[in-house]
Amino acid sequence: MAPMGIRLSPLGAAVLGLLGLGLLYHLYSGFLAGRLGVGGGPEAASPSLVDLRELLAASVAAAGRGGAEVRRVREEGALHEKAKGKTREGADELLTSGDLRSNRQMVRLLRAAFPAVQINSEEHVDADDQEIISWDRTIPEDIKREIQPNFVPADSVTVWIDPLDATQEYTEDLRQYVTTMVCAAVNGEPVIGVIHKPFSGYTGYKVLSLLNVPEADQEQADIYIHVTYIKKWDICAGNAVLKALGGQMTTLAGEEISYTGAVGNEGGLIASINMNHKALIEKLPILDKASQN
Repeated sequence: MAPMGIRLSPLGAAVLGLLGLGLLYHLYSGFLAGRLGVGGGPEAASPSLVDLRELLAASVAAAGRGGAEVRRVREEGALHEKAKGKTREGADELLTSGDLRSNRQMVRLLRAAFPAVQINSEEHVDADDQEIISWDRTIPEDIKREIQPNFVPADSVTVWIDPLDATQEYTEDLRQYVTTMVCAAVNGEPVIGVIHKPFSGYTGYKVLSLLNVPEADQEQADIYIHVTYIKKWDICAGNAVLKALGGQMTTLAGEEISYTGAVGNEGGLIASINMNHKALIEKLPILDKASQN
């Protein structure tokens, strides 16, 4: 589901629930190479190592395949929606066939390609379903051109999958808000974010509601604040993208969010770009801790 938060921008629109703006991989050329170094060579043969360039390409493929299922279910009108539970605020959490079919494609593809990597997804895959969804390991030319192979230990990588963000909006046929997302973190730091918008056909590389995007129906914001509990698969991809573009996303206390361990972020969050993030945090009112749980 899309997160609910407080919007402080005169331009409107929360950044996190509305993240999906196409396939995002061009952005990480400098970020992956600069922050994590450039590698390659005989390490590629080791199953205990993961090539982040390959993981990026696979994440793009997974988001696209999941998005195709999301679109197919919506166009067939076969959502079969139901409540799978309630949020901490008491709202229904909806589940549709689109969530499940997208999740199956995304999780199966990434697990088959990277069996040693920890993968966390919002939905579960039926344990009795043993079909392998393969990825042909094709790396798009722009990724090859911009990013060199870079190997990291498999046990340092955590992948977060949101197979259908904005499920409520999806059931209401508000297609512009619907996304599929994949994020990869190395030692808890988000370094790959792929956000796919299934219904728009937009495949540009400028992203987030915090940026200028050439889509007529894309809302924009300067700052986003979320004061309640939120799952990491809802925010990890956006955090990776924002960091790559020079923005910041932290807890309300200004702490970095670690994308490992528990699936939830308890400290609220604030996201900004082209602003003094520290000054924004200092201006926040002291919030009742109970409001964050």
